[in-house]
Amino acid sequence: MQVTETLAEGLKRELKVVIPASELASRLDTYLEDLKGKVQIKGFRPGKVPSAHLKRLYGRQATAELLNEMITETTRSAVQERNEKPALQPEIDLADDDAEAILTGGADIAFTMSYDILPEFEIIDFKTISIERPVVEIDDSEVDEQIAQIANNNKPFETKDGAAEDGDRVLMSYLGKLDGEPFDGGADENGQLVIGSKQFIPGFEEQLVGLKAGDEKTIEVSFPEDYPAKHLAGKPVTFDIVVKEVQSAGEVTIDDEFAKGLGLDSLDKLKEIVRGQIESQYGAMTRQKIKRQLLDKLDERYQFDLPERLVASEFDGVWRQVEADMTNAGKSFEDEGSSEEETRAEYRKIAERRVRLGLVLSEVGDQNEIKVSDEEVQRALYDRVRQFPGQEKEVFEFYKSNPTALASLQAPIYEEKVVDYILELAAVTDKTVTKEELMAEDEEEGASS
Repeated sequence: MQVTETLAEGLKRELKVVIPASELASRLDTYLEDLKGKVQIKGFRPGKVPSAHLKRLYGRQATAELLNEMITETTRSAVQERNEKPALQPEIDLADDDAEAILTGGADIAFTMSYDILPEFEIIDFKTISIERPVVEIDDSEVDEQIAQIANNNKPFETKDGAAEDGDRVLMSYLGKLDGEPFDGGADENGQLVIGSKQFIPGFEEQLVGLKAGDEKTIEVSFPEDYPAKHLAGKPVTFDIVVKEVQSAGEVTIDDEFAKGLGLDSLDKLKEIVRGQIESQYGAMTRQKIKRQLLDKLDERYQFDLPERLVASEFDGVWRQVEADMTNAGKSFEDEGSSEEETRAEYRKIAERRVRLGLVLSEVGDQNEIKVSDEEVQRALYDRVRQFPGQEKEVFEFYKSNPTALASLQAPIYEEKVVDYILELAAVTDKTVTKEELMAEDEEEGASS
């Protein structure tokens, strides 16, 4: 094998590889000799099929398979001998005319392999990084507020005579129509709705006020402009309503008996659980804040050339999602106050940031031998499977038989473990904030990420 470097510019590499035709011919002879003892051909005794006959029958297919094997082997070998780490699998350029000549044994195997190598950079001292951890102190009143909401959602309802009022629950059947024709998802024979809960289309609940059991009414409303079903978004529709029953809400006393009705020992136990849930919610937000701070600081500290093809691959994935979101929203770039060119430039920077930070986190993980255990991947797989009730077996088999899909479950676990490692070294100080401040920061970051 002869390898000649034809390009070494920044992170870009290009090699010309030549393998003598005799090596392919030798492999083919060995392959056919092995095949001779396995294949059964009418008119020949086992093991007595002439090599020339086998070559006529299987030579072209075997040569193509051996050619692919040799290209894969020599590509891997060439990179290893140069002690380089390709960012992605090298691209192979073998002209069709050359391939035909090679398959007929009339030419050496000559191809070009091009790739980007991973950049080299030094890992900084993470003790020099300062992080502020926003922490919300949970007040007893917030716990009481959550419990009051639970109580409100568990109010008993009793049938009442007379017209429906705000706070009453209406049991009904309804049929939604668009341009006079029923639409999918717009019908229910046993629907129920608490007036004032704002669980339905704006304007719907208000038109139930004053109705009694047995009443029929056609309600006119319009779907919101941002409604997920695009064929209904912003459209005026009607609902034919038949009221079956009107129920009034009873009172709930928040005490030990109420907690026992929820399957708990006491009101104190309910408060303990609710507080834990609130802490978990705020903890997840806090985690996102400090992770975002850390990534921002790493992005500031690291500036190095990026593998162009790796960035292009990341950008393509991001851009496909952007286009899908725009299509689903029925909006154009101009509607968002931008242009496609400006938006592409913005998301190109996002792709570059992701690649840069991904390389940094990967290098930190490699140097410190951070691993994801099989048990952690299994837990992630089971969590994923549970998201598809009724399709558990199919989803499980898909991931088990698809290494790339399984790796997609491992990657975020690995990233979180590397982030944890860095945060243990960084100078992290707590900063008390209000719930509103924590939520407001979330909204701002969501808009800028």
